[in-house]
Amino acid sequence: MSDNKGPGYIMGSETNGTDKVDTINALVTADHANQIKLRTMSWQKTACLLAGEQVCLAIMVQSWSLSYIMKHPLIMDICDFGYYVFGQSKTAYIFSAFMMLSNNILLVGFHVLTGAKVLNTLSNHSLCTAVFSIITALVGILMSMPRTLQHISFMSMVSSACMGIAIILFLVFARIEDGPLHGYKGDYPTDGPVKTYAFPLPGTTWVACLNAVLNIAYLWASQILFPTFISEMERPQDFPKALAVLAGISAILFIVPSAIGLGVVSYKKSSFGFVIVPTLVIGVIYANVTGKLIYARILGKSRHSHSHTVIGWSVWVAIMVGIWYVVGFVFAEIIPSMGDFLSLLSAAFDSFFAFIYFAVAYWRLNRGSLFNSVGKTALTLLNVLVMMVGLFLLGPGLYAAVEAMIADYSRSVTPAFTCANIAF
Repeated sequence: MSDNKGPGYIMGSETNGTDKVDTINALVTADHANQIKLRTMSWQKTACLLAGEQVCLAIMVQSWSLSYIMKHPLIMDICDFGYYVFGQSKTAYIFSAFMMLSNNILLVGFHVLTGAKVLNTLSNHSLCTAVFSIITALVGILMSMPRTLQHISFMSMVSSACMGIAIILFLVFARIEDGPLHGYKGDYPTDGPVKTYAFPLPGTTWVACLNAVLNIAYLWASQILFPTFISEMERPQDFPKALAVLAGISAILFIVPSAIGLGVVSYKKSSFGFVIVPTLVIGVIYANVTGKLIYARILGKSRHSHSHTVIGWSVWVAIMVGIWYVVGFVFAEIIPSMGDFLSLLSAAFDSFFAFIYFAVAYWRLNRGSLFNSVGKTALTLLNVLVMMVGLFLLGPGLYAAVEAMIADYSRSVTPAFTCANIAF
């Protein structure tokens, strides 16, 4: 292994054949000599993390994250991934780090907002909404104290179970109700039964249509976390097994129609009582991955980074407080619309991390053999399409998301740090 080091944790040269397995084994052995061991997750626990973070199927090219990391087994996160994918570019590393921090911290803020909405729903708005946001942030900080994804995987097991129960309750309650609370166009049954159309109705604006696409794309894009998940596995080569479990769970949940507008308040509370758990756990996963990047930049390779020391734990606690409370809470309070906020995240960040990065990774892995066979040609064309989709989301998609946000602020919106009821 070469001594060539990149800007991340530890960087080295490419590995091929049995060399990559030897490199992985050496990394695991070195990691297990530390007090705080990172490379400990089995594929079963990784599957729990994936299911806890993502309830729908990721895009078809997600496997390239594993293929590329197996060739560069020292990759620890999406920043290292970007560094190698774009020709060991430090600029790409810095850009990836900025994008990851922005995306993940905004997502933590989004889950603080969601937690406040759920608590408003469960308590009949018994407290000021800003207080509920503070409570959510404080609970998130406490849950984020474990420094390894191995420990968070246990939370993800509970999170996945709670989400499954909530979906079942949604379906049961939707079946026994006469109609949804909000109804078709907001007034059931005056406007008739709820209808679903294959294509947008006349009058649907470009911004509204593309924002719907961006919301769906957001749910399909979690690849930003894959490199970190893989780096903390004891056997990274088993990652496809974890993806297979995720695919099975997603296939079941993805075909289940959601029943968002429950009519009877007691029904709604029963469902949202379970939703609060995945709301917090997903925020914890993103906070952990984000915290590790900041933590590594502060402590580097010192003994505090992998040992139980006062300095090490003080830095970790400070980072979690900063992510959840100082930044996440503030973003949660200034978000005007959940749907349009997700569209902005999807266009600005998922266009890169879920599409562009992995299309480039495919090209770098297969340079010189892109059209060697019918199968390889088909994969190449698929990845060209993936790149085009990423560029489309980044260009017209970002325009539509910004236009929607501007429209939100031009209307009456919930003021920042409000006590108003924002229950579902």
